[in-house]
Parts: sequence; C-alpha cells; structure tokens
Amino acid sequence: DISPLLKDPAAFKALIDLLEDHLRASFPQIDVIAGLDSRGFLIGPPLAQRLGVGFVLIRKKGKLPGPTESVSYALEYGKAELEIQSDAVEPGQKVVIVDDLLATGGTMRAACELVRRLRAEILECLVIIELKVLKGVDKLESIPFYSLLQYD
Repeated sequence: DISPLLKDPAAFKALIDLLEDHLRASFPQIDVIAGLDSRGFLIGPPLAQRLGVGFVLIRKKGKLPGPTESVSYALEYGKAELEIQSDAVEPGQKVVIVDDLLATGGTMRAACELVRRLRAEILECLVIIELKVLKGVDKLESIPFYSLLQYD
C-alpha cells in the first residue's frame, strides 16, 4: 500500500528523489517514462517531469482514444487486456516502464510486450515494491528490473 507515501509530501518527494537518482545514475539517455494503469500514473509523471522526458499511458482495454495496440494476459483469477496508443512511442526510443508493485509479473510483462510491439527499447522496469516470494521478476526474463523495496 503506497497510500502513506502519497499522503506525506516529504515522503513522496523522497520517493521521487530516490527513483530519479537511480535512473540518472543508470541511464545516460531516457526518452519516455511509461506508466501502468493506475498507480504507475502517480509516480510516472513527476519522475518524467524531473528527467525532462515525456510520459505515456499503458491502460486497461477501452480507456485510450485513437488507434491502440492491445495485449491479453493471464491474471491469478482470469484474464485482462492492456493497451497503449499506437503512436505513444517511436521505434528506437528508450523507455522506462514504471508501476507501484511487482507481484506475479503478468501485468508488467504485458506492458513490456506492448512497448516492444512499437519497436522501442525497454531500458528497465521500475517499481516501488517487489513481492519477491511471488517471483514476478522471472516473467520479465532478460529485461532489466529495479525495485526500491523488496518483501519476502
């Protein structure tokens, strides 16, 4: 639950500072931050603004206007679909995908598939919290991954 971080302006600023420091130290060039529906929308825009890059949305099916790319993926309790606008990123752009939590990894893997379909380069998947016991990082295969906090 990231609600306490969002509620406390000093804690939220510290969170964005830590994520910004990590990205600046890790990547000389980032073109776009892509945020996952919905809590990735809370950390992605301030991070993108700090880095001076664009922010794009990866949303649940049916929420984005215009032409989209869509991918279906399995959840623990069924199936879901994610979409990205077809012109959200350009081929070759360097993208960091952000969300609040990595659990089983299905949603993040689907987001990676969408970015790859648009022929952009995924620099890293970035989350605040990783639930290590669920081994979600295994679904990301060779995609670089960073979590600020890990819980067993």
